Amino acid sequence: MTLRSVSAQRNPEISYISQDVVADIGGTAELKCSVQFAGSFPVLWIKKGKEYGDEDEQKDVLISTNSILLARESRFALRHDPESTTYTLQISDIQDTDQATYECRCQINLQTSVIAGEKQRVELHCHATGFPPPEITWRRDNNALLPTGSAIYRGNVLVIHNIKKEDRGMYYCVATNGVSEGSRRNVAVEVEFPPVISVPRPTLRQALQYDMDLECLVEAYPPPRITWLKEDIVINDNSHYKMTTFTTTDQTTDSNLRVLSVEYKQYGQYTCRASNRLGIAEAQIQLTESYEPVCPPACNVYGGTGAVLPSVTALATALVAAVAVRRW
Repeated sequence: MTLRSVSAQRNPEISYISQDVVADIGGTAELKCSVQFAGSFPVLWIKKGKEYGDEDEQKDVLISTNSILLARESRFALRHDPESTTYTLQISDIQDTDQATYECRCQINLQTSVIAGEKQRVELHCHATGFPPPEITWRRDNNALLPTGSAIYRGNVLVIHNIKKEDRGMYYCVATNGVSEGSRRNVAVEVEFPPVISVPRPTLRQALQYDMDLECLVEAYPPPRITWLKEDIVINDNSHYKMTTFTTTDQTTDSNLRVLSVEYKQYGQYTCRASNRLGIAEAQIQLTESYEPVCPPACNVYGGTGAVLPSVTALATALVAAVAVRRW
């Protein structure tokens, strides 16, 4: 049994597969599988691993692909009839080790990712072939609710109407027919949207000659270009400013502007600007003067030069240690 995504080619179908075969030791068994509309997709014979046994016995074994026999076993033979599109696996001189479930599979290309813009209609396709015909169910990672409002959706096509950025993430379909544990395929859904900026602290205060950090959080996909400005002038890394940017999730970016050893001319309004091909967003942060240094980032540092200020915690620790020594 295998899963596939929709394509221009007609869906392959396994129209016939041999029922259970009982053979004597030393005898011969033939397993037939007819596949319609296989096209360029390979047809495989697979010997399924046992549920119990040693590690090798539990592994699936690929026997053939199309008309090519891959198994290194002289007792195995493969015939292909192009007119009936039938693949016949013949096993001669039957041994105890041949007892197993043999699977005929049409291996089909898979839909692995979808990219869509906000408010678009998205279809996630999942098709399977097998005998008996499998049932398809859809879920999201971590049992999150589907856009349909439920945790599970049954059917080949999951439709998302007016997709939102909150709908992004990993979806997966599972095909089951009661013969095996089922097959699972993941589909990553990405939603394109213009930048959205949030500022944790829109107003900041800091004393002269101390550092201060300005921060903005940006959600966007595709990933945004982030610039900082002061009074409409673009800021670059230099002796007065240092910028750092890192990604916290696949669609969230944290940008930080450190103002080094604040001078009078550095007080004022700063702008965080984010842009991608879908739009531009801006947010403002106001930096004003404080008569007391604000910690962090000014903790234990005077004037941004690296000189250490007396620490209340350090003094208390030293005092307790000195008292303890005097008791001896």
